[in-house]
Amino acid sequence: KLQIYKSLFRGRADVFARRWEKNGAYFPDYTFDWNEFNLHRSKGGTIKDFDNKTSTPLTDAELLKHLSGQVALGIYPVIDGKMSYFLAADFDGKGWFEDSVNYRKEIEKLGLKANIERSRSGNGGHVWVFFQEEYPCHKSRVIGLAAIRRALKVSDFDKDSSFDRLFPNQDFVPEDGFGNLIALPFQGKAVKEGNSIFINSTTGQPYEDQLEMLKGI
Repeated sequence: KLQIYKSLFRGRADVFARRWEKNGAYFPDYTFDWNEFNLHRSKGGTIKDFDNKTSTPLTDAELLKHLSGQVALGIYPVIDGKMSYFLAADFDGKGWFEDSVNYRKEIEKLGLKANIERSRSGNGGHVWVFFQEEYPCHKSRVIGLAAIRRALKVSDFDKDSSFDRLFPNQDFVPEDGFGNLIALPFQGKAVKEGNSIFINSTTGQPYEDQLEMLKGI
């Protein structure tokens, strides 16, 4: 099951993001000496300007914690600064489901397949298009943005649109950057509430067998 999951939700393997319950924000996960960091922090420093740290690789153990609900993780889609294994459109707030369905239809008119995930909050969704091989971000984003314009029938994205952004969110990421993260689906606690899972684009209801749905992709 884990191998199927990893074959679809593929991002950078050398770093991942962890959600902090205190403020609900995601931050890159680092490995460092806490005593050294606390000394740095006592002088007014932050994790951002703390040099003696290394990004934590995304392991199977961390993914299993996410799937079991112990933690909530996110991945950075951009690999080698310009490639990705998927394109995901993020919709939030009022009208998110209708807009997701319309976007999915436009994507499928192009001969591609798209799948809708209800997000962790339950008040939005991600529409995923998976690639068998790495694909240039600047090309996939052109396709995604064109489909968004057709689906929402607007020339520019306005405040009334439920569309938020595409992941990857950049065409290119500098060598020392991560780019924007996307929350991984199937977070254990959210799944129990009927969220962070894939739903039928006709009924809006979750697929009864999520694993079979993933295998079908």
